[in-house]
Amino acid sequence: MIYLLFVSIIWGFSFGLIKTNLTTINPILVTGLRLGIAALVFLPFIKFRKLEKNVLLPLLAIGSLQFGLMYIFYNWSFQFLKAFEVALFTIFTPFYIVVVNSLIEKKWNHYYFITSILAIIGTGIIVHTGFNRPGMISGFMVVQLSNICFAVGQVLYRRVMRANAALKDAEIFAVPYFGGFLTAVIVSIPFVDWSNITITFTQWCNLLYLGALASGLGFFLWNFGARRTNIGALAIFNNFKIPLAITVSLLFFHEKTDLPSLLLGGFLVLGSLLLNEGIEKRHPRGIELPING
Repeated sequence: MIYLLFVSIIWGFSFGLIKTNLTTINPILVTGLRLGIAALVFLPFIKFRKLEKNVLLPLLAIGSLQFGLMYIFYNWSFQFLKAFEVALFTIFTPFYIVVVNSLIEKKWNHYYFITSILAIIGTGIIVHTGFNRPGMISGFMVVQLSNICFAVGQVLYRRVMRANAALKDAEIFAVPYFGGFLTAVIVSIPFVDWSNITITFTQWCNLLYLGALASGLGFFLWNFGARRTNIGALAIFNNFKIPLAITVSLLFFHEKTDLPSLLLGGFLVLGSLLLNEGIEKRHPRGIELPING
């Protein structure tokens, strides 16, 4: 669980950096550059001899979904929303994770569902005002597409790696990054004006931070931690980054929000995490109800 906490702190700075410095660059191009840098970080560790077709193709597909499409929608949302609003609108990711995992496993764990709903309520308290601003609904819908891609990718990565226990995360992680990079390249062909691209030194520094640290190291540690925690804690940590991101946006990027709501919502998210861990100690597999079908 410590891996998820560490990455949540790193990601807390990403929202403000993108909104402040990268919204002038096509979001698809930002996605491609970020994932290309991330893939290069892990390229020296890749073990090609372990990448049989039954592993290679699923990992490419997971990367395309969890990183490529997710980041395209995520970066696009900054055209409509403030940085902390993008963070806030990821509130439904825990719910998506629990639902997707339950459908795949054909078992419904109501403990995880309850704690994920508490996390949603906590972050919903923070975002209860401001829905009438132009572009808010469009931004919300784009973020939900990003959330769904991210949730499905996390659940599928857990399954693929558990089915191939001999694989180590570092040995294959360049593959999903490359899958995401390829997706961004393909989508960029009709949507990026390659003749009119200008990237400043400051923007390159931001891209290097986001690609090497937030994406490269961040997603590796996130998926590494996702394999070593229960699905409930994984769901909640997807929202634990939200109060962190808002705090960073307020302190470092001078955005505005309702401080009492931030504190109340943040404590509720933390409480849902602690409740989940308490339940997990008493019921290591929770109470799983079969899903017909």
